[in-house]
Amino acid sequence: KGYRGRRKNVYRIAKQAVMKAGQYQYRDRRQRKRQFRSLWIARINAAARELGMKYSTFMNGLKKANIEVDRKVLADLAVFDQPAFAALAAQAKAQLGA
Repeated sequence: KGYRGRRKNVYRIAKQAVMKAGQYQYRDRRQRKRQFRSLWIARINAAARELGMKYSTFMNGLKKANIEVDRKVLADLAVFDQPAFAALAAQAKAQLGA
């Protein structure tokens, strides 16, 4: 649709608006990565707590069990495939108990 007000037809103001939009894009491309990581961690934490573990304990157990699954995949498993997530949690628990 474009811009509203003088941003759409006054060159100087339109140029400022485009420059500011570019700054927002640059900043938000970096923030998006942080925000998704936070979302994944929140989802993993919620699923792990349903199984009686904290997020940090769960991740530590996975690391000790040499299970290298990234947070994005773990979050997807937590949301869409609870049995698979529970199996990973069981392996993490077993590794911590040993």
